[in-house]
Amino acid sequence: MSTNDIIPVQYDPKSIEEKWQKHWLSNATYRASTDSSKKKYYVLEMFPYPSGRIHMGHVRNYSIGDVVARYKRFRGFNVLHPMGWDSFGLPAENAAIKNNSHPARWTYDNIDYMRDQLRKLGLSYDWEREIATCNPKYYKWEQKIFLEMYEKGIVYQKNTRVNWCNSCKTVLANEQVIEGACWRCDELVQPREMNGWFFKITDYAEELLDGLDKLKGWPSKVRTMQRNWIGKSTGLQCDFEIEGSDKKVSIFTTRPDTIFGVTFMSIAAEHPLLDTLLADNPKADEVRSFASRIIAEKQQQSNEDLTEKEGIFTGRYCINPFNGENIPIFVANFVLMGYGTGAVMAVPAHDQRDFEFAKKYDLPITPVVQPEETTLDSLTMEEASTLPGNLIESGSFTGMDSKAAQQAIIDFAKEKNFGDTKITYRLRDWGISRQRYWGAPIPMIHCEKCGAQPVPIQDLPVTLPEDRDSDQNSCAPLHQREAFFETTCPKCGEPARRETDTMDTFVESSWYFARYASPRFTESPLNKEEASHWLPVDQYIGGVEHAILHLLYSRFFTKVLRDLGYIDIDEPFTNLLTQGMVIKDGSKMSKSKGNVVDPSDLISEYGADTTRLFSLFAAPPEKDLEWNAKGVEGCFRFLNRIHRFVQSNKEIILEGGTVPTDQLTAAEKDLHRKTHQTIKRVTDNIEHNFHFNTAISGVMELFNTLSSLAGANQKQPIGSHVIQEAVNSILVLLSPMTPHFCSELWTTIHPDTSIEDQSWPTWDEDAAKEDELTIVIQIQGKVRSRLQVPIDTDDATLEKMALADANAIKFIDGKTIKKVIVVKKKLVNIVV
Repeated sequence: MSTNDIIPVQYDPKSIEEKWQKHWLSNATYRASTDSSKKKYYVLEMFPYPSGRIHMGHVRNYSIGDVVARYKRFRGFNVLHPMGWDSFGLPAENAAIKNNSHPARWTYDNIDYMRDQLRKLGLSYDWEREIATCNPKYYKWEQKIFLEMYEKGIVYQKNTRVNWCNSCKTVLANEQVIEGACWRCDELVQPREMNGWFFKITDYAEELLDGLDKLKGWPSKVRTMQRNWIGKSTGLQCDFEIEGSDKKVSIFTTRPDTIFGVTFMSIAAEHPLLDTLLADNPKADEVRSFASRIIAEKQQQSNEDLTEKEGIFTGRYCINPFNGENIPIFVANFVLMGYGTGAVMAVPAHDQRDFEFAKKYDLPITPVVQPEETTLDSLTMEEASTLPGNLIESGSFTGMDSKAAQQAIIDFAKEKNFGDTKITYRLRDWGISRQRYWGAPIPMIHCEKCGAQPVPIQDLPVTLPEDRDSDQNSCAPLHQREAFFETTCPKCGEPARRETDTMDTFVESSWYFARYASPRFTESPLNKEEASHWLPVDQYIGGVEHAILHLLYSRFFTKVLRDLGYIDIDEPFTNLLTQGMVIKDGSKMSKSKGNVVDPSDLISEYGADTTRLFSLFAAPPEKDLEWNAKGVEGCFRFLNRIHRFVQSNKEIILEGGTVPTDQLTAAEKDLHRKTHQTIKRVTDNIEHNFHFNTAISGVMELFNTLSSLAGANQKQPIGSHVIQEAVNSILVLLSPMTPHFCSELWTTIHPDTSIEDQSWPTWDEDAAKEDELTIVIQIQGKVRSRLQVPIDTDDATLEKMALADANAIKFIDGKTIKKVIVVKKKLVNIVV
């Protein structure tokens, strides 16, 4: 065919994308509704904070999710793909203060802008389900859930030492302290005693741990991170009496077999027994000064970051209940009050940290577990021994195998009534109180007569005062707003004070995925029928940085909602994909590093489809994506090539027809085969590992074959039937990645039809099979030649052909052939 006289229509991304975005929106193309005739599929990307503009990380995250959503629709699934806004939070307050605005105005303006950006990317969201967590219609139901949790005893209030960020003026949960600093602003965190509200996530610790084994669709590293954070330990808890006091120090150990080797006791700087230990103690001032310094330092670094182990002798002793020995008590910087009991029995012979501490402070080292074929000597030991062995210097347990002795020692402690088996968790209850304005108010009222009282359900939502036009600081925390906190007790009617803390913003994101199932339901947080239809989320997509915070809290909330009767599932997300970061100039894109690429600029210059294609093609989704401007240009050129080909060959493609597989020429058979191989490859890449990069590469290879066999320089005629088959396949296979582009070209060659209504192409295994195989010839394991042979060539013939190959003969060079190894349909290795 000749195309020299055809001037193809130029590819104009702007007009094409505007056309199809308008079409999808006006026709509600992606509206989701329950349909029992189809299998449901719920795909969700972690919703964004409305910071003002999307970045390339957003583009990548949302493009990945959109490919999955569009692919599943082609496969006949009933797809739910919603979007919303995690819209409470400190940045809105900071921006409001800076711009003399109100957090609500700043937030909703940003939502409007970012919604428009997302629409310009052509993302197939059901926008009718859009939610914003700062909307009272959303947090009303969150407050109801809070009250029901309170009634069930899952919420409580207590005075505790908290992580205080002085810059953000708020409390942080343990999970929000990263290497001693605030997760938001990076300022070092300080300790502070405050009264706050807590969720009893520890009540679900065992279920949260057990559930990890069922999450086969989650990355193993995420499950490991959660398992380590929950931190289950089983061992002995027992009491050491304090000499000269009726008080006791309680310890927990996973190594009860070493308890006869205890030579000192380490306690946390904030241990409640410290005041008892320092009463009438000449070392009191010195120890308190040390403890105060350690408490401050602990807020600013994790225990793993401690480079120097420090301690101070309190001047007091406790008594080992197993052998009656007096044990000196130290305050040590490596002991955590929030883990275990806040006191650690120190066995320097069998714990490296204790060994280093003992060496530093010249404390005894007493080996009590002797490994096989080794004799431990405290005078010559250079490091602690953690090997199993037989007990020595351990009273009646001497000679026992150390593993067996663990339970025997626990049984002894239980019999003597000073210890027992104990299970502990590293996980602590979730402190949700925040002293900021822009958050969901906690629906409680404090009455001097009646104590803490829940706000009546009919009075929900407790809304934020939105004094946008007042002269008062619009971000003043609630405890500074009398009009907000002055109220009456719902029980006795007397004057009372409304709770002025707001909820941690992670509360909103811990259940939003469930609200998407029925976002306009006005009778309760969830419509159970809708929730039962859509939940759990089949595919969740987001950054690995949320492995502990958001993902753990969401799992907890799912179990709470189940126990409250709203849903029937145990886990929120069946499958989890954690995408990599977008890297430029060797580091993550960020404003502070000055290496940000604005997606809006890319869309303006190249179009949304090219922007999407690059973000999907440059790397597998779980790997970091290295920014490459030439890669963007390459993707744009690829789409232009397809566009030119389709426009130039439109008449031939329109002829189409059924492919007569038994009448194909050699060239037609090559194209037909490549088409079916590509369908199989792309389907496998998407279905099994979301490797869109190799899927796109496969389509590129198919197009190269198409253009070489059926383009302007073709050597023999190619039937319109195989050309149309290839073009149809290319457009549908690429459609999840470049939806506007493929929709437009589809209507060009199939007027009055929509690509959205097509089914995903299927491949014919026979058509995809190669007629010939490439067989590698190796000499001494090194590739020296290749053979093209019929696919049914047997091993004996392959051996003969390899030995007769000219290149093989050259490298054998007259040497004696020791053996010939044939790997079926792959290679022949000649050993000389």
